[in-house]
Amino acid sequence: MKRVYVLVMAALLLAGLVNVAGIAETAVSVLDIDPGVQVIGVGGAGTALAQGAETLYYNAAGLSALPGISFSSFYASYLGSASYSSLALTFHNWGLGILMFNASNIAGYNSDGDPTDALAYSNNALLLGFGINPKDIPFIPALPIDFSLGARIKYLSVTNGTVSGSGFSFDLAYRMTFRDMRIGPISLSDMALGVTANNLFGGVNYDAHGESMAMSLRIGGAMKVADIILLTSDLDLAGGFHFGMAYSPIQTLVLRLGMLTQPGGMSITLGMGLNIQGFILDYAYITHPTLSGTHRLSLSIDFSGLDLSGFSRSLRRFLP
Repeated sequence: MKRVYVLVMAALLLAGLVNVAGIAETAVSVLDIDPGVQVIGVGGAGTALAQGAETLYYNAAGLSALPGISFSSFYASYLGSASYSSLALTFHNWGLGILMFNASNIAGYNSDGDPTDALAYSNNALLLGFGINPKDIPFIPALPIDFSLGARIKYLSVTNGTVSGSGFSFDLAYRMTFRDMRIGPISLSDMALGVTANNLFGGVNYDAHGESMAMSLRIGGAMKVADIILLTSDLDLAGGFHFGMAYSPIQTLVLRLGMLTQPGGMSITLGMGLNIQGFILDYAYITHPTLSGTHRLSLSIDFSGLDLSGFSRSLRRFLP
């Protein structure tokens, strides 16, 4: 039987999205695409942030700062050929989630150029994260700094036509917060520093070979200015820089702007969020150096701030 050559558009798209070199030796996966919508709106600079369920994606140590239960989901379509989506559920100190990148009805061709059966591509990851602040442990004495430690384990499953593989990787995280301060009339609050060490060990194994996951170290800082402007930035020591800002003119509305750089070029991000009594709708748009831009939508629920009676009153204002 003649060897079947498969043009897997989704795999090429994924490689283009993350711009990772050394693809033959290092696994390119859904884990290499910055997830979420809220954080993407500020350029993907989420290492120092601890805001809702998206905290699981960027810094597991921040899970210790979450007040209660949060749920988040998002969806994006790439070129109408592949879908990228996620579900995450977080609690105080821990969280779990799934990232899904899938494409179907991919045309396959044999060595003569004749079409074969349609193929599918999927790249999915399960995440389990944990974060703890030493001050929450009764037998540890008070420390002069306020910090949290975290860890995350990730399981990756890949199906590329008739070939499949799977594997694990492990991350460590650190987050430190600082006291609020004032510079003249301007207040600075929610100041934090975050550090993550990703893919310390692990890889993806196939029947005939294995691929490692690229290790990376990411450092980020964030703060609020005058309680209405969030500034946040990340530096990926592998070569990427992320920066963003969010402006909240009223408690229920957030406007976001950001940028990120990577080996393939620079992307600009825009976003906004609307919080209706704990039900949060978010939108983000991200440009790409070579491909077309992508829209992302998410629905999140902050159960710690959920007000069902207030939500009903808000609905009645819009319903006839």
